[in-house]
Amino acid sequence: MRGFRIAWLALAVVAAWPASAQEVPASVALFYDALTAAPDKDVPGLLRQATAPGWMSCGGNDSCVGREEVIAAVVGRQEAVPNLRWTIREVLVAGNRVVVRGEASGTPDGGFLGVPQGIGSFKVMSIDIHTIEDGRIARSYHVEDWFRAVRQLTGQ
Repeated sequence: MRGFRIAWLALAVVAAWPASAQEVPASVALFYDALTAAPDKDVPGLLRQATAPGWMSCGGNDSCVGREEVIAAVVGRQEAVPNLRWTIREVLVAGNRVVVRGEASGTPDGGFLGVPQGIGSFKVMSIDIHTIEDGRIARSYHVEDWFRAVRQLTGQ
């Protein structure tokens, strides 16, 4: 039985591979484009195009929110950080799952994350696991290191 488990694990590991730019689903590329701030960008429209109507975004402890709540949060974050940039650093595709190691960076225009006025910019890592159904993101699990951003903004 132990040999079977090891063989199965080896097959599961081989099934995930780094994706080239051509293999990244269009909805995932569109999603990260929407997260990056730019003047006159239709962020709500891009996020609605990238995600399914019932899309759920789940953070720590399986706390999930729906599409419209996420859209409002993204728009608010871009207002607070007008040069927010979300860069895809690595992508793994396994079946209908897309894992993205990303990096968020920017300089807040004022108070951000409870920091009244930061002393500069931040750069944090994110890990997202997206499930794709019918060409759109149906569910996302994500972790961002916002505590690191607070430390960077407060100089600690």
